[in-house]
Formats: sequence, C-alpha cells, structure tokens
Amino acid sequence: MFTKILIANRGEIACRVIKTARAMGIRTVAVYSDADAGARFVKLADEAYRLGPAPAAESYLKADLILDIARSSGAQAVHPGYGFLSENEDFAAACEAAGIAFIGPPASAIAAMGSKSAAKALMERANVPLVPGYHGDNQDEQLLKTQADAIGYPVLIKASAGGGGKGMRIVERGDDFLAALASCQREARASFGDDKVLVEKYLTRPRHVEIQVFADSLGGCVYLFERDCSVQRRHQKVLEEAPAPHLPAETRQAMGEAAVAAARAVGYVGAGTVEFIMDVDSGKFYFMEMNTRLQVEHPVTEMITGQDLVAWQLKVASGQPLPLQQHELAIHGHSIEARIYAEDPDKGFLPATGTLLHLVPPVENAHVRVDTGVLQGDTISPFYDPMIAKLIVWGETREAALQQLDAALAAYQVVGVTTNIRFLRRIAANPAFASGDVDTGLIARYHDSLLPAPAAPGSEQLALLALGEVLAGAGHDNHAFGALQGWRLNGAQQRRIGFAHGEQRCEVLLQHDGKGFVLDIGGETFHASASLLGSRLAANLGGKQLQATLVRHGLQRVLFADGERIAVDYIDPYAYEEAGVHGETHLKAPMPGRVVALLAESGQTVAKGEPLLILEAMKMEHTIAAPADGKVLAFYFAAGEQVNDGDELVDFEAD
Repeated sequence: MFTKILIANRGEIACRVIKTARAMGIRTVAVYSDADAGARFVKLADEAYRLGPAPAAESYLKADLILDIARSSGAQAVHPGYGFLSENEDFAAACEAAGIAFIGPPASAIAAMGSKSAAKALMERANVPLVPGYHGDNQDEQLLKTQADAIGYPVLIKASAGGGGKGMRIVERGDDFLAALASCQREARASFGDDKVLVEKYLTRPRHVEIQVFADSLGGCVYLFERDCSVQRRHQKVLEEAPAPHLPAETRQAMGEAAVAAARAVGYVGAGTVEFIMDVDSGKFYFMEMNTRLQVEHPVTEMITGQDLVAWQLKVASGQPLPLQQHELAIHGHSIEARIYAEDPDKGFLPATGTLLHLVPPVENAHVRVDTGVLQGDTISPFYDPMIAKLIVWGETREAALQQLDAALAAYQVVGVTTNIRFLRRIAANPAFASGDVDTGLIARYHDSLLPAPAAPGSEQLALLALGEVLAGAGHDNHAFGALQGWRLNGAQQRRIGFAHGEQRCEVLLQHDGKGFVLDIGGETFHASASLLGSRLAANLGGKQLQATLVRHGLQRVLFADGERIAVDYIDPYAYEEAGVHGETHLKAPMPGRVVALLAESGQTVAKGEPLLILEAMKMEHTIAAPADGKVLAFYFAAGEQVNDGDELVDFEAD
C-alpha cells in the first residue's frame, strides 16, 4: 500500500480523498492555484505546493508540473479526482512512464472510452444496444445536418470528448440545427479543446441510469448497482439517488452485467461508471458513455453498500484484489444526493460568486453526510465549478430518505451567495419526484411550480426581522431599548422599521412599553418578547415560541426561521435615495466572463427576447437577450473580450 499520494485536484473531491487517505494512514500532498491558497483542502493535506495563477490552464491542467511535484515530494501515486486531468490519457501514461501509479484506469482504457464515438463503436461490436445516431469522423456541418434529418427530430448534439453537460444541445427542428451545432462546438472547444460532435436521436422521456463498476488488475470486476441521475437541468445532474426507483431486479442485473462486459472489453482497472439512457415507456436501455473516473455522485453508492469507494481505489491501484466479490455486495436502504450550488434559480441559474459570510451545514450523522471543500469565510470564485457542497442522506426506504433530505436542506444556512437550496426542496416535494416517476424532463415539465415568483416575507418573518433589528441596535447602544429612538405615544416608545424585498417595501410599526413589544404589520397585531444573542434570535409571538438565525451584513438582513430563508434589505430612514442610476436600457454582465459572439448589430431593431450576445462563464454559454422590443444602440465589448460582473454590455433603447 502507498504511504504518500498526491491529489491532482481541488475543493470537495480533494477533501474527500484526504479523509480516506488519512483513515488508512496515507500521507497526502495537495497542489493549489493562487485562488485556492487558503482553501480547506490545502489546510487538510500533509503537504501543499503552489501550481500557478487561478485559471485551470495555468494551474490544475499543468500535467508536467504536477508530475514534478509528485516526484520531488516522494508521492508514490496520483489521485486525479474528477474533472481536470482525471480522464486525460496522456497524463495517465505520463504517470506510468514516471514510475508513479495513476489511481485510475490504464491510459488505453481512457483512450477507448474517452471518445464517445469510438466508445459507441466498441459497444456496437460487443452487441450492447445503442441509440440510433451518427458517430463518424466526418464533421462537415452539412453532412451532420443531413444525418440529423435522416435520424429524425428531435436530435441531441453532443461533444465527443464531453461530459458534465457541457457541449450538448437538443435540436427540435431542422432550421435550428446549424446554429445549435455552432454553439455546441464553441462550448466543446472551450471545455475540452476538441469540437468533434456526435448526433443521436433524442428520447422524449428518457431516464439516466448509471452503473458503478470496479475492476482490479488481477481480472476481477464487479458492479455496485445503479444510480438514477434523471433529475437534470441543462444536462447537468441536480439530484442523484440509489437505487433507481421502480427499477425491476432483472433490469438491474442486465444493466450491471452489460456494464461489467463493457469494462472488461477495454481492460479496465479501478472505479468507472457506465451510463445508460432508458426509455420510460418501453423500459429498454441503451449505452450512452463510460466515465473513466470516480463520479461526483459516488457517495450514494457508498451509503447503500457500506463501502468506501476511495479506499477501494487506493487498494486496487496498489495491486490488491477487489475487497468484495459480486455475491458479497447487497443494497441496504436508499440514498439521495443534492448538489448545493452557488447559483440563482430566479435568474436562469446564473452562477453566483462571493464570500461565504455565514455557512452552517446540517449536523452530520448516520443519515446525513456533507461533502464540501469550503468553510465560512471562503470565496466562491468565477474560476471553478460553483458547487458549495454535496448533501447526502440515507434512509431505510426512499420515503424516509426524502424526509431526511427535506429536513437537512431546511437546516442548511448560507449567506453571501445565492444558492439553489430552496429549488432543491421544491424538487424533493414535487409529487412526481416523490413517487419516483422521474425522467430527464422533470424540471422542465414542472418549471412553474419549481420556480415560482419569489414570495414576499410573511408577517411572522417581518416580525422577527423587526425584533432582530431593534435588539441588534439596542446592543450597540448598550441599553435595552436604546434603538427605539423616535417619538412617543402615550408614554410608549414607537418606531417604524422598513424592509425592501425586491421592488416591494414592507413596514413594521413597533412599540415598547417597558414590558414587551407590540408590532403592527399591515393591520395584523403581535404581542411579543424577544432576545438576541449573536445571530441567534429567540422570540415569543402571541404565545408561539420561535427560534431563528438572523445574519446582518451591511443593509442586507437574512433570516432563517422554521426551515425557511428570507433575504431583505433594511431601509435606512436617514439615507438619501440614490439618483441617476442606469435603467433597463443598459444591459449589464450578470457575472464575470468572456463575450463569445455578438448576435446583433448596432442600430438593429430587435424584438423582446431576441438574443443579443453570448457570454461564456464557468465554461458554460449564457445568452443575453433583449428585455423589450427596441433598438441596439451600441455594444461596449467585442467578441473575445473579458468582462467583469456588472460591466455594461449593451446600450439598448426600448420602444
């Protein structure tokens, strides 16, 4: 067994590998970019070495430098994690040539499965069922369109070297094919350095079911059952679970055996995932691709099997046989993973950046697990994936796991960046998902109920916010009710406290007579008492005891109470209204990124919703559209130029 390994990755997966390595008595070496110098994984590792500036091309993708550090540090093996170099056959081969074990499959297996087209050709020879499609080398755009026309719409364009939902487009009509192809190829080049694509028939109600396989160098190979990853947005997984709901035992076995056959066909060693697409109506399944690495969602497999897959990786890479044989593996209970992202569902899931001012995850126990690479005070930067954590829950049944999931999501507190936590709770509560009626179109089908208009704060929430405001101010003034400065009514102190929630303004009239508070909120009256200790607020509203957390940052107030989160801005009664701000005629960058293409010209008249430019951020393309009918007066950036968050992109005149 190794005594020291280098982890060629960052964030959550680096922390995950360190945890198991430490439990096995293996020392760890971290490598980091300038943006990650103070990151959690750097602090956890036994040693850490700088790679370079924040961009991945100048740090985590510098294979030669990583190998130099591995040699100089005395690391005997490299764990690539997922992403970055994890499926790079040249890096795997370079490790082998340097006499350093690559904790993953041999370079030949990565090469065989790394190209979706080549992998599908291999599976076709092995009689694994495939979705009808074109997987050829000829990438002429007219040929690709002819193939798409022959397959029949809708079709799916996929980057041959892709993964993680990048470089994928669904095309519903032939007229849209060439534009979608160009966008897909741009994204594929940016993400993978390869714009080759394949075209396949798009199933209208597909499920994404994948099989976890594991093979050793001694000829052993097993499958550790399946994961259902059907709940997706823009082809990116949102919730994953194991086992797949309502999957017949005979189908599970057939898929598992097909996955093992695929692994054996390429001489696979280590952890891998064979992904299948399953037609909900017929129950037939088709090979989609093989990921030659540990998956992001591997914890749900660990929870239902009781096995540590990273420990399996380390043992297999050191030449040991698989810890268990197929007949020794069994499913116990049900597990669900939710990916907590810094993103804004109400703004098209735009990635969010900023400092984690307040971060309190749910308490971990036998039923709840949190895999994360960040701590309170850390920054979510625009350079890497904006995932804050993976929340994994387990229950004896799927119903019990769902209950654990909702409770854990309700307990998760994040301030400083917008997150998708409320969105995840709505998915978990969706009747179709709760019943296990899942397919990849679930989020789109229930879009309106999953993404309703932001709700205004309720009366109880406003009461707690107002009480917190008064008590926080009193603390600063060093006497119990010093914050209630203002005029008196019948000897009682009175104050109006205002909050802004989007465009809506809310007001609370609060009085104190020396015995307690009386609050008037839109004609509703509360008799209350309250205390504030740090950010912990305890209140009694008309006999109802409430516990809450109130985080104050500048004028922002974020309240966590009764499993809900509400964010408002305190209206400072002494502040002047800011004048002269830009209206909607100046379209601004919603995040840092690069302008990929301008889709209109200065002086052009456009309709509401018509795309004006494409912005690339975090390797994903985002379209900036016209907010109304009007005219494009000017673009402030050219294609290829970098922009910062809030930069004006387009001068737009609405009709």
